[in-house]
Amino acid sequence: MATLSCSKKNEEISPDSIYNVSSKWEKQDGKTITFSDMKGKVLVTAMIFTSCKTACPRLTAEMRTISQKVGKTNPEDIQYVLISIDPKTDTPQVMKAYLDTNKFDEKQWTFIRSNEDDTRELANVMAVKYKEISPIEFSHSNIISVYSKKGTLAYQKEGLDSGDDDLVKEIKKQIEL
Repeated sequence: MATLSCSKKNEEISPDSIYNVSSKWEKQDGKTITFSDMKGKVLVTAMIFTSCKTACPRLTAEMRTISQKVGKTNPEDIQYVLISIDPKTDTPQVMKAYLDTNKFDEKQWTFIRSNEDDTRELANVMAVKYKEISPIEFSHSNIISVYSKKGTLAYQKEGLDSGDDDLVKEIKKQIEL
């Protein structure tokens, strides 16, 4: 168990923090973001692609359920991040439409994409495996990750429909820290 400090000073970033990922990402509004721009928030992440007809809609629905169970929180405390594994298809307009269709509030929900190399690097950091099996289909891990406000992995849930109570409990705990 890591020791936690209540200090809000400029603390050093842990070597295993997601904030060390220096790549730039394009958001649904076309603006550029880095993971360190989200520093200080609990991050709840999943890697998906919008044209997926099987696992991704279920993963997205599970993320929605998790956010509902966590309940209303200050947008400064948490960020739900969907990360595209298909940046060619998932343009900012497509990502924005996906968030709108799913009625995700853009204060707490962000959909991002980058180039293939940066996406692969992030997938490796997050222990997500994916492979393009056709021009419109990917095989991929179904993982939801929770990162602490310091950017370190606090919890990871793999698989669909395997219950999310522990994940929700961990998110609430991380928000309080």
